[in-house]
Amino acid sequence: MMNLLHWRLLVAVADACNITRAAEQTGMTQSGASQAIAQLEASLGFAVFVRERRYIGVTALGQQVIEHARNMLSQLEAIRVLADKSRGLNSGRIRLASFPSVTSTLLPGLLRDFKRLHPAIEVVILEGSDEEVEEWLAADRVELGVVMNALPGRAEVVIGQDAWVVVMQAGSRQARQARTDGITLAELADQPFILATGGCAVNGKSLMEKAGLQLSDIRVTVRDWISACKLVGEDMGVALVPESALPEELRNLCVVPLIPPIHREFGLVCSPSGNASDATQALLKGVREAR
Repeated sequence: MMNLLHWRLLVAVADACNITRAAEQTGMTQSGASQAIAQLEASLGFAVFVRERRYIGVTALGQQVIEHARNMLSQLEAIRVLADKSRGLNSGRIRLASFPSVTSTLLPGLLRDFKRLHPAIEVVILEGSDEEVEEWLAADRVELGVVMNALPGRAEVVIGQDAWVVVMQAGSRQARQARTDGITLAELADQPFILATGGCAVNGKSLMEKAGLQLSDIRVTVRDWISACKLVGEDMGVALVPESALPEELRNLCVVPLIPPIHREFGLVCSPSGNASDATQALLKGVREAR
């Protein structure tokens, strides 16, 4: 079923001529964007894009679809501006707390859409660890916070999810063995390990501990996912990273799925002041409509 996110993605791909960049702009993973485009084309019954090795073009019929999509999104923006004025939403400020891996991947597209629809509302990003985000929400220092794997029953708006994957040096023996079948956490426990945290309490070490395992050979600990991947490429060890945090260039790297798969899910949660804020509720409403 086609929704607003699909149409925004369609226009973003046409503008960027690249699915990866369009996915970043709309707050999706690359695999999620590719799947959404395939579903949309199947629903339409014809190809919108022509896929070359390093370039995405638009078909003749696709050009007409893109034009209609632009007009539709433009009219929607005009309607929302009118609605904002009727509700007095011509000003406001939202403090949104997040942790680094989400700030750089999911939030840019989400906030770009919101800023386009509500240009008078200021959104201020506060970045910290996932534990700090929870503390700021509890202390009512922010209106919104991005939380990971929210507890059942906690009010939230899901903004995305991705899978944990194993990154190995492409020429290593482990990569050759695991490339086809995937790998279990137990098989990783004794490997030389590059521990990346991404500023989050949930990382390779905590995933192991939750499964009743221990990492026996942590060679390096870094905060940044990309730094971990670079060290893996230098054959210093293996790493567990979120799929959305993988570098665009995977040269000298092999990405292997976990067996069984493990996912992390992100959601927006309100503080008491966020529940009382019309601007914050407008942002949440826009996110719900786009999903």
